[in-house]
Amino acid sequence: MPGSQRQNEMFEASPVKQYVQRGNPFPVSSCGRRRNDGSPLFKAEPRRTIGRGKNFNKVAKDKKARGGAAGGGMTEKGVREYKRKNPGSKLKTAVTGKNPSKKDAARRRSFCARSRSWKSERGLAARRRWRC
Repeated sequence: MPGSQRQNEMFEASPVKQYVQRGNPFPVSSCGRRRNDGSPLFKAEPRRTIGRGKNFNKVAKDKKARGGAAGGGMTEKGVREYKRKNPGSKLKTAVTGKNPSKKDAARRRSFCARSRSWKSERGLAARRRWRC
């Protein structure tokens, strides 16, 4: 505390203790702030969409495959799991039926228009599944 000894003795120590944050991964700088030095907080695993515990259809070898066999999209199980993890989500699966409702047909047209430029194997599989 700045000032002389006599001045400092005039004031009592504050009964309020300063909050000390525990478990913060960043060190406190000289000004009292915490700064990220640019290092990641955790090592992220590479994103995978197929395999054990993942809920995407595998891209089919057969280019004529339809529905879930065609790959390129989430499975019903995957959509249910996503909705469970993200309450309020409106995620839906591909429109694959022969005679979709007017609303579903509009969804299909919208998807087909958006995905027209997809040229990857997975993108082409998704477009096949949606019957674009």
